[in-house]
Amino acid sequence: MEIGIYEAKTHFAKLVARVEKGERVTITRHGKPVVVLSPAHGVVREDIDALLGRMQAFREQLAKQGVRVSSREIREWIDEGRP
Repeated sequence: MEIGIYEAKTHFAKLVARVEKGERVTITRHGKPVVVLSPAHGVVREDIDALLGRMQAFREQLAKQGVRVSSREIREWIDEGRP
């Protein structure tokens, strides 16, 4: 989403709510991008969805090879990657 700086100032709280839900907002000045608001955790919802799809595909690939991966193991792998 792109929004002009005046509109962003006027509707800042609403923009923050949208960003909290994973949306990225580009603030422009005279039509030129100057600021990008994104979730503090740095991952956009589309990125999460794509990651989940890749994880599922990987899990299916392992299953074809006879390797079973539990949800608990996946959760542990995810937690290993967090600071």
